Amino acid sequence: MRTRTSPVSQPITIRRALARDAKRLTRLVRGSGAYEGKYASAVAGYRVGPDYIETHRAFVAVGADEHGGRVLGFYSLVLAPPELDLLFVADEAQGRGIGRLLVAHMQSEARAAGLDRVKVVSHLPAEGFYHRVGAVRTGTAFAKPPAVPWDRPEFEFRIPSE
Repeated sequence: MRTRTSPVSQPITIRRALARDAKRLTRLVRGSGAYEGKYASAVAGYRVGPDYIETHRAFVAVGADEHGGRVLGFYSLVLAPPELDLLFVADEAQGRGIGRLLVAHMQSEARAAGLDRVKVVSHLPAEGFYHRVGAVRTGTAFAKPPAVPWDRPEFEFRIPSE
């Protein structure tokens, strides 16, 4: 476990996601403001199940509070083929550096797994975020109607060995 302080001085811990986190992660995905309006179909009915959490390297960012920690965001790293499958930060926690912490953690996990690159198919509103955290645009993932009727930018994180 790694604890860091965000720009708002709230201690953030990144830990492995547990099966019991599944419902909270599903709510975070479905409740994301980035998927409102025309983007709602992409997460309608989406479920992060316990089986998904156990199969992939899923990690949560937890903020300290009176209830012992609130999930502020999470990511999932798929090893084969290497891909950042999910990355979400709770709407009310955005702008605090949590996404950047999750990306840095993902890069560390990828390095430990021996990966030199990690692909990301970005949601359109997240494109600027991926640029800011060092991902390189590599192409376009074409629409897959009906769930995703729009093209999406593809990125890649290059993972340097240490």
